[in-house]
Amino acid sequence: MTRVIFSLYIDIPKKDLDYQKPYKGDNIPKTTRTKIEFQEYYGKLLACKQKYANDINVPFLMYEYDQDFEAYKKWWNSEYPQITEYNIVNFYKIQILDTLCQQYDEVLYLDFDVVPVTTENFFEAHDLSKGIAIKHNNALAKKTLEDLSTISIDSIRSPTAKYWNALAMLQAGGYNHENDVYNTGIIGASSKHIRKLNYFGNIDRHIKLMDRLINDPVYPERIRKMFGWDNETIWSYLVKRTNVPIQFLDSQWHLFLDRYNVIPPKTKFVHVINKKFDSVFDYYETFNL
Repeated sequence: MTRVIFSLYIDIPKKDLDYQKPYKGDNIPKTTRTKIEFQEYYGKLLACKQKYANDINVPFLMYEYDQDFEAYKKWWNSEYPQITEYNIVNFYKIQILDTLCQQYDEVLYLDFDVVPVTTENFFEAHDLSKGIAIKHNNALAKKTLEDLSTISIDSIRSPTAKYWNALAMLQAGGYNHENDVYNTGIIGASSKHIRKLNYFGNIDRHIKLMDRLINDPVYPERIRKMFGWDNETIWSYLVKRTNVPIQFLDSQWHLFLDRYNVIPPKTKFVHVINKKFDSVFDYYETFNL
């Protein structure tokens, strides 16, 4: 059984950052805050993943802004100029996952803002022959028109936006519209199931469908304003189409650290959504991880 862990850090140039409203209590856009915090904590974020991989005796690969990414970005810009660099980066991590699953039996992906706070072996804790291990954000999505009428238009990156975008894609293909909202910040997968998902097999068709739905009058304008070209929307769509088996990660293996900075006991991986790495690494160092 061959296994590998990988992560990805693309330092998007300031001119290519798309605007996202600030984190609660902050006064600069999320994308700018992310860039600042990643640069400051780069060394610790890299070292903690390398250490975890060493602890469980699995090789670790780090991918960054290099010639391969430049070529990948150039292709996307040429074929689909409507897609932001942020979305290109998120397609790139799935592309790497797809490629590594041609070389290894099992692969674990960790977003660069994920901090392992355990020495427990992810691969031993999850039987990846039973399905792709990934977290859902279903509870965060507003799934009815009545719910949508009570809130302001969500960001195109929100769980609500991804739910409705995948719903529209599924309906267009004649599938049951119910779908799960995924977070691809942590993914554990076998090569068998990534092949079945076949993420990029019909990517042109998927992107063109998303283009069309953005302007489809079947959906109210307030819903269409949330549509975009998101990697997690396509992931949800393909899971339903291919019936690839999924096992959902619990909050121990994927703690979503957003509004609060509390790390409960038994936590394994902390996904630092709010980018407050100082408190997480205080915890990390306190427990000599």
